This record gives sequence, C-alpha cells and structure tokens, in this order.
Amino acid sequence: MTEAFIREGCLQPAASWEQPTGEEVREVLRLASFKGGQAAKALGLGAKGDRTVRRWIGGDSSIPYAAWALLCDFAGLGSIWKRKDG
Repeated sequence: MTEAFIREGCLQPAASWEQPTGEEVREVLRLASFKGGQAAKALGLGAKGDRTVRRWIGGDSSIPYAAWALLCDFAGLGSIWKRKDG
C-alpha cells in the first residue's frame, strides 16, 4: 500500500491553513486507525456523521478546520492549531 502525502500547508494553524484533499483526509483517518463511523463518533457528528466523513473523503464537501485539526491530533500529527513560532 502506498502512503499518501499530507502537504505541510494542511498542518498549519487556521490562519495559514490549506484545505486538505480527500486523499489527505483518507490518510489522516488511516493514521488514526479510524473508519468513517469511528471518526464521525470521535468528532461528535451525530447520526449521519459517517456520510459527512465520506463526503470529505470523496471531495464532495470541505472538512471544517476544527474537525481536521482534531483528526490530525488523533492521528498523532500533533496540535496543529498551536503556532509553531512560539
């Protein structure tokens, strides 16, 4: 299996954040060991949350920064919302 690349711009605080692609969302879910329903539950997305996660992966809708930041933290990529410059 080929590992997807997550652009550095996707791992920044909100002010300089770049929207991740569906493949980047899929990779963060893989790193967090989440399936769609598990991610939806961890993010508190409600009854149809797994559909929302599928739409992010498919590129049909944009993932909100807060959800992305939490997924990155669950995936072990750190607290991306904190400034790296101090």
